[in-house]
Amino acid sequence: MSALTIRLPDDKYRRLKELSQRRHTSVNRLIDEMATLMLAEFDAETRFQLRAERGRGKAARGIDLLEKAKTGKK
Repeated sequence: MSALTIRLPDDKYRRLKELSQRRHTSVNRLIDEMATLMLAEFDAETRFQLRAERGRGKAARGIDLLEKAKTGKK
């Protein structure tokens, strides 16, 4: 595990401290949870972009597949 020092304005730190107290957790845990959410969002965006890139120029094929699925034809 790595240690990270961040600098925050005092007001922002006070608000994070208040939030962490209301959630019955530490500021450290709160920031860890926020980082986890942001990384999950980043990973999802990256996967979406890769899939979109693979499908670029294949719209007609996708529409054909949807039509086949809708009608039950193979």
